[in-house]
Amino acid sequence: MFSVYILECADKSLYTGCTNNLEKRLDQHNNSKQGAHYTKIRRPVILKYSEKLPTLNEARKKEAEIKRLTREQKLELIQNK
Repeated sequence: MFSVYILECADKSLYTGCTNNLEKRLDQHNNSKQGAHYTKIRRPVILKYSEKLPTLNEARKKEAEIKRLTREQKLELIQNK
């Protein structure tokens, strides 16, 4: 299983990603040098949305779909989870 997720950064910006281990990846975003550069300079981050998908291909497609959304649409997605 793979997860697509949206994080809220300390500056209130939103970050979208995908992973096969959500807990580990969230820890990396908050505490490790392995987190994305975007989130490293905007810590702490909070998980606001996640969705499980069966394959990496499906997760990446969903990630790309979410990244194309406006901020308002992402906030709506988070609210309606």
